[in-house]
Amino acid sequence: MDISILETFKRSRIVHLCLAITFFTSGIIINIVQCLLYYTLRSYNKDLFRKINWYLDYSIYSQMVFLGEWWSGSKLFLYVDKEDLKKYYGKEHGYLIMNHANEADWLLGWILLERVKVLGNAKAYCKRAIQYMPVLGWAWKFSEYVFLERNFQKDKENIHRQVSELSDYPDPMWLLLYPEGTRFTEEKHKASLEFSRKHNQPELKYHLLPRTKGFIASLPAMRGKVSAIYDCLTVFKEEDPNKPSMINLLNGKPVNAHLYIRRIPLEEVPESEEGQDKFIKDLFVIKDKMKEGFLKHGDLFALVDNVPRVEAVITQRRYYSLVNVVVWAFVVLIPMISYLLKLFLSGQLFYFSIGMGIIGIFLYLMNNLLNVSDIKKSSSYGTNTLKNN
Repeated sequence: MDISILETFKRSRIVHLCLAITFFTSGIIINIVQCLLYYTLRSYNKDLFRKINWYLDYSIYSQMVFLGEWWSGSKLFLYVDKEDLKKYYGKEHGYLIMNHANEADWLLGWILLERVKVLGNAKAYCKRAIQYMPVLGWAWKFSEYVFLERNFQKDKENIHRQVSELSDYPDPMWLLLYPEGTRFTEEKHKASLEFSRKHNQPELKYHLLPRTKGFIASLPAMRGKVSAIYDCLTVFKEEDPNKPSMINLLNGKPVNAHLYIRRIPLEEVPESEEGQDKFIKDLFVIKDKMKEGFLKHGDLFALVDNVPRVEAVITQRRYYSLVNVVVWAFVVLIPMISYLLKLFLSGQLFYFSIGMGIIGIFLYLMNNLLNVSDIKKSSSYGTNTLKNN
């Protein structure tokens, strides 16, 4: 197929509508199954529910991974100790610490989890309001994500309870934390620098000062159950033609992501809260130097002396996300398109209006999902909440 024809196809609003219909219809079906199992099977056999739910979550998440891996053809350059990759990754519970600078970095984290075979047990901290969002929010609710109100006094007990639950999962689980608490913007960075100068904290050039209370509150529930912290840094070359956004991925534009990750045994994290606070902030000081080295010299390790150099590898994408999307497309699109055609060809305004309403709902859901990731529409959290860390 001619490349221009393929690009036009991937940017087609009709094709995007078909992707949205497939994702949201299959997602709602899976949500219904999750809900039934959550309120029945989970009460009697929590481990069995979690094993079944692994596949249900994977079927939803891998449709998003498909956008990155297959639809856009994005590449993930992974900087990792190869021996650790073979020995530990995907074989143990992990606590993933990531920076949060772009709209699509969470999806790149999911691509990593897919390739180490723990995508179905991807967990994270997220805003409580997200649990009411169809498909992803509902799936996260039934999958025991840690929902926060962003008020530590209210969240502390919930963090301990939920992390304790997740630490008891029967299969390897990775819990994602963005210590910065929100995506990087210039306004938030300015507020972060002002806070750091006022409180004698590290001044970061490319990151927000990490908030450590959630991390500290999580550690007691993980001790002896979660084996390691996976410290992760995602960076992108500024000269790349396609910025890491969900819109670009949806339009089939490839993104080249560079992801550094290292395994830190949980035993190396200090026992004291003061030590834990310093531990996280030190991680971000190193991340900041590594990102500066990458942006200025094209080398993650140019400005750091205490980080072992590892070479980039391109991990191979698996076919599961592609097969999953193709199967759901056949299951969903054939009857849906047939039904819509009947409505539009009925010759009656009432049925035509129903058809347009159905299409409108899917377009609204798709745009709403994209808006959640749009950095231009991110919350003000981080500009008016830096009272203490």
